[in-house]
Amino acid sequence: MDYRQLFASMQPGFFTQEYIRAIPEGEVYVEQIMPLEGFSVDALNIPCPEGITFGIAKAAGEKIREAVAKVDEDWVQYFGGDSPVFCAFENDRIVSFCCLDDMGTHQGLHISGPGCVGTIPECRGRGIGLRMVQLATEYLKQHGYDASYIHFTHIGHWYAKLGYETILKWNRNGICWAKDEN
Repeated sequence: MDYRQLFASMQPGFFTQEYIRAIPEGEVYVEQIMPLEGFSVDALNIPCPEGITFGIAKAAGEKIREAVAKVDEDWVQYFGGDSPVFCAFENDRIVSFCCLDDMGTHQGLHISGPGCVGTIPECRGRGIGLRMVQLATEYLKQHGYDASYIHFTHIGHWYAKLGYETILKWNRNGICWAKDEN
């Protein structure tokens, strides 16, 4: 697969955007992908506290935005559209969340993926976020996606625990490494 071309088709004009050009020199981010055909939520047991439930948030707009604001105020703008939001719940409180945007069909793959993944500060370090991303990935598989894609992250090692593979590394100047170039 041509990962540079995949990225370009999914993110046209990405490196011309002002907020990307403003990233500090030396910061490097990664893009990751996981084919969903062989993905199994049972392949990796991720411990999670009792009482945490997971699923799509339904009619919880304000609760989602409150949780997101605790993690990153700049992300609130992305939680209000038509994209499903997969969450971890502790009773009726949202403690972890991610957007599941349909990224379209590229190089024959129907792609989606968890984006703006966060866990509220007081619930971090308990496995909730990783388990949520694992279950969100299973949700994508069950809904007919061919691949799950992680865009614009600096914690690729965390997603790799689930089987996501780094395919590109980039900085504010453009792509500095692509898997297919090895």
